Amino acid sequence: MLAAAIPARLPTSLDEVQTLVAETGAHGRRIEVVGGGTKRGIDPVTADVTLSLAGLDKVVDYAPEELVLTAQAGARLSDLERIVAAQGQMLAFEPPRWTKLLGVSGEPTIGGALAANLSGPRRIRAGAARDHFLGFQGVSGRGEVFKAGGKVVKNVTGYDLMKLMAGSWGTLAVLTEVTIKVLPAPRTEATVMLFGLADAQACEAMAQAMNGPFEVSGAAHLPPFAAGAEMAVTALRLEGFEASVAARGEGLAAALKGFGRLETLDAAHSREFWSGVREVDAFARDQRPLWRLSLPPAAGWRVAEALPGDVLYDWAGGLVWLLTEAEAPRVRTVARDLGGHAMKLRGPGPAFDTMPGPLAALTARVKAAFDPLDVLNPGRMAG
Repeated sequence: MLAAAIPARLPTSLDEVQTLVAETGAHGRRIEVVGGGTKRGIDPVTADVTLSLAGLDKVVDYAPEELVLTAQAGARLSDLERIVAAQGQMLAFEPPRWTKLLGVSGEPTIGGALAANLSGPRRIRAGAARDHFLGFQGVSGRGEVFKAGGKVVKNVTGYDLMKLMAGSWGTLAVLTEVTIKVLPAPRTEATVMLFGLADAQACEAMAQAMNGPFEVSGAAHLPPFAAGAEMAVTALRLEGFEASVAARGEGLAAALKGFGRLETLDAAHSREFWSGVREVDAFARDQRPLWRLSLPPAAGWRVAEALPGDVLYDWAGGLVWLLTEAEAPRVRTVARDLGGHAMKLRGPGPAFDTMPGPLAALTARVKAAFDPLDVLNPGRMAG
């Protein structure tokens, strides 16, 4: 059954979600869980009904003085970012949208961003989405309502189920309400740029910057076509108070002068540049299969040596975007050999790799605990 033909349900309350999950499971049927629907093409689901969280889109509580926000899972990222920005705050994990990259429409939601554990360039300093995930309310595949975490940052009671839900892609539970940590937004930013470095040199420069006292909040290396320039660009973002950014920029430039010519982007151009990095805009129009490789930063540059195609490095080399026609087993093998893993975001075949035996067994036990009848997003993350 095609996803477009699946009947859609738009519950507007926790009770409605629970009833739908419980009744669907009792009849041996399956549910596709979506927020804004922008990631549906990643490991497409074959199900009997679509449960859309678009009707659960309200902000439940926001305490700027406590740096905590609680919202229903279908709340749009754009709305939440606007609300916290009005208080001088931000979603520090910088969640990407990927709508152009994946060729889709729709509005990404906070529940979807957390379920997929999506983080932007600031991950290297602020942490991943899961590190800002304080609590949630949801419905398991058993049709049972449960809660975890809380609404304070220093909450250490019970199991840390937020880490389990982040990155589970809706296969364990339907999140209906989430609580996240927000942080003060930087007053300004600037980006120090190096030009013409080879991939290995760029990773060396980014490592040197990250290991120094410069508080770098973004480190990326773009090939010429991705940078819209005649040569490759290596970019390092600094954020904070104006005087601090200026002083750290001078120190960073002095530390990296041995790598060649440097220039600095002002705040407005810096924000535009990093938005493009976050959304991988340079790869949006190229229809070759697209891979996202998570690797040790020191090994990222080796991808270009091992595989044909075009690469873009984020997270100081720890995140490698790869456009390639290489066979999927070859890409996954290279990623494993380099100490990481590969996920296919665009193109035929499964998105996720096959898990090694012990991890597969553990994952199966977790799935059986939360969704024993395989009601939620069946087939997703099947690897």
